[in-house]
Amino acid sequence: MYLQKLSLVNFKNIISQTFDFQEKINCFVGDNGVGKTNVLDAIYYLSFAKSYFNPVALQNIRHGEDFFMVEGSYLLNQREEKIVCSLKKGQKKVLKRNGKAYERFSEHIGQLPLVIISPADRDLIVDGSDTRRKFIDGVISQQDKEYLQSLIKYNKVVSQRNALLKYFAANRTFDALNLKIYDDKLLQYGTIIYKKRKDFLERFVPIFNEKYQIISKDKEQVNLEYKSQLHTMSFEELLAKNLEKDKILQYTSVGIHKDDLSFDIGDFPIKKFGSQGQQKSYLIALKLAQFQFIKEQSDVLPILLLDDVFDKLDEHRVSQIIELVNKDEFGQIFITDTHAERTENVIKQSNKPYQIFKL
Repeated sequence: MYLQKLSLVNFKNIISQTFDFQEKINCFVGDNGVGKTNVLDAIYYLSFAKSYFNPVALQNIRHGEDFFMVEGSYLLNQREEKIVCSLKKGQKKVLKRNGKAYERFSEHIGQLPLVIISPADRDLIVDGSDTRRKFIDGVISQQDKEYLQSLIKYNKVVSQRNALLKYFAANRTFDALNLKIYDDKLLQYGTIIYKKRKDFLERFVPIFNEKYQIISKDKEQVNLEYKSQLHTMSFEELLAKNLEKDKILQYTSVGIHKDDLSFDIGDFPIKKFGSQGQQKSYLIALKLAQFQFIKEQSDVLPILLLDDVFDKLDEHRVSQIIELVNKDEFGQIFITDTHAERTENVIKQSNKPYQIFKL
């Protein structure tokens, strides 16, 4: 699979622009603020119908305009595929594939597999557990429709159960039978999600460790651990044990929506004890492992977006990343950098066809 052509209208700071892409490596170079990352985000939009960097869809419309449109032409399994995503103020976002609009955007997830590596990924280290759960969910959902649908339904039930707990508190009442309806649904969907997350991490962690060791040349030991309340107690027992607490708090305090990942270097949290270079290497290894996992689960090579990845890395780590990317396991790659000369010197080592766009 590769993206042949990208057209943007009123997307972020871009008025109107069209790009024709090389099948292997495409680079965007220029000063900060010219829109390099926005082009990558537009490509991300075509795979996920949302921005990687700004969850508020209306804020992706260029200032002073009332709509945006992102259009991509792909070659997928020897077939032309045209994807259009657009949003007009006051209307719902529209996602079309070959002229036909999707009723549910979730049906599109996984059709155009993609992995992005960006400085914004540092949120995975510094933010709360919600960001790390979204990472797990994003990787599994691209290849597992049952997981995605279970997750959507689970989150809906949590909201409904929370609303019921608030109602009980406001009206000084309690209806155990009514609550059990939601508890049963949480158990149903939560058990599916927990099992799939557990299975995923068992396969994913060895891939991640292998990628990190290549980038660091075996100089550092890292660990990635799945944390869940369900490791030590069944979901049913958790809900029963925390019922009084939930009634007081007026929300569901336990469940798979509290899961987390522990990121460590040696025996210590990388957040506190990892240097900038080590943290960046950790995140790149995480995303390259994501790429390999998705590739193994799919018959389509994912697109890889590398946003400003060479910054804050020494020459050795950069060369190790290029060596990884140079292997034929990668398909189409998009790179942004502020240093045109550095980018060209690095990608020349790849011995792959490339194209450089100066913005």
